[in-house]
Amino acid sequence: MKLEGKVAAITGGTAGLGRGIAEAFLAEGAKVALFARNADKGAKVLDELGVGDRAIFIAGDVMNQSDVEGFIDQTAEHFGALDILVNNAGGAGDLQPMVQLSDEAFDEAMKWNVYSTFWATRRALKPMLEKGDGRIINMSSMEGKHGKPVFTAYTAAKHAVNGMTKSLAREVGEAGVTVNSICPGLVVTDIIKNNGPATAKAMGMEFDEMITMFAQESAIKRPNTVEEIAAVALLLASKEGAGITGAMISVDGGTAQF
Repeated sequence: MKLEGKVAAITGGTAGLGRGIAEAFLAEGAKVALFARNADKGAKVLDELGVGDRAIFIAGDVMNQSDVEGFIDQTAEHFGALDILVNNAGGAGDLQPMVQLSDEAFDEAMKWNVYSTFWATRRALKPMLEKGDGRIINMSSMEGKHGKPVFTAYTAAKHAVNGMTKSLAREVGEAGVTVNSICPGLVVTDIIKNNGPATAKAMGMEFDEMITMFAQESAIKRPNTVEEIAAVALLLASKEGAGITGAMISVDGGTAQF
């Protein structure tokens, strides 16, 4: 029960990596607040988790500042504390060659990945700093360490998330708050299955061909799993992770080797 008595807020918490992290935290005794847009799906996930009042769902859009800040405030108010923030929500958005990339698509990538992380983190820091303890875990990507064609906006956004992680870790480390990024490689979640065909088309290939290519770029020659990402998040959230801060931890099967 590594997280017994701890309260975690997870954006994008009803599917994929967010749900996997939520399940790992709940299994270790945490109370968890999930944030996503679809209220019906949120209610369904709470029922499936089957942990009673240890989990709540709050509906909102990470591209809306008031929704994000409201989620943090409601989590702290409902559970009486906020110990862990997982900024999981984000995505690649419109993938286009640079010459075709619109201002609107670039802005969307920044808001979805960077501003959402900034808004949630800034709001969560107050209770953490007052308590003198906290964990902030930002979901970045291997694109936060290198890049690939047509991923320009997403790559820029995830580099920004990593930069925010490094600077904030220096700022709040002495106050007892750790700040880290996880940089996953390919994980075939539902969002990848749903949006992947469009990504593959932008890259000039079929979906299965793209998945195979990404897997072959790694040392392990396969996609990572949700459970492998969640295990690292659990370490960072626990007392055993207290000495890790300002890190961009790759869980990508050896794709980005730095």
